[in-house]
Amino acid sequence: MTENALIIGAGKGLSASVARLFAAEGMTVGLAARNTDKLASLVAETGGRAYACDATDPDGMAGLFDQFEADIGTPDIMVYNPSFRARGPITEVDPVATKQAIMVTAYGAFLAAQQAARRMVKAGKGAMLFTGASAGVKGYAKSAPFAMGKFALRGLCQSLARELSPQNVHVAHFVIDGHILNPERGAPYNDPASSLNPDEIAKTYLHIARQDASAWTWEIELRPSVETF
Repeated sequence: MTENALIIGAGKGLSASVARLFAAEGMTVGLAARNTDKLASLVAETGGRAYACDATDPDGMAGLFDQFEADIGTPDIMVYNPSFRARGPITEVDPVATKQAIMVTAYGAFLAAQQAARRMVKAGKGAMLFTGASAGVKGYAKSAPFAMGKFALRGLCQSLARELSPQNVHVAHFVIDGHILNPERGAPYNDPASSLNPDEIAKTYLHIARQDASAWTWEIELRPSVETF
């Protein structure tokens, strides 16, 4: 039976690598983003479907899962990848942008998890994969909004894993410790020697999504060999 995957927060980076690999493995892929125009080439490449969704909107998230289910079926794998950053000293960082960072990174993940759980528990199987960061393990100076969102995401995943694993729903949190290779962003993201290769990260997502229930991973850290930790 063909597997399917819903990737929320799809774009040009890690999510694109995951979509390509999943499609190459024979999966039917759904790609969700706020702006679907940017997904045209990825849809053509993977044979997937694009869905417009604001991750922070409860009705929008419910509608996304309803439409995916109608088009493709109950998701076997759900990947939550959206992120939003607001940087600056605590005395100056924008409160509105800070709220958005927490909403996208953590609240949106909760909404996606709730919709996925309702369907996966009923189906008796499924995997939820969440993209975290080292900021969810250690806070960095001038990056409080990102840390708050990623710490909350990690707590959500830990709670979900303990609740849903006995119901045969695998929840995994990926700590991406370092910047992901993206030549379009310039230095330091264009240096293969110091960046995480998104195609290699995607291989780990696939492996964990297909782990046997006798040996599930709930959290894994990925970093380039030169990253200090």
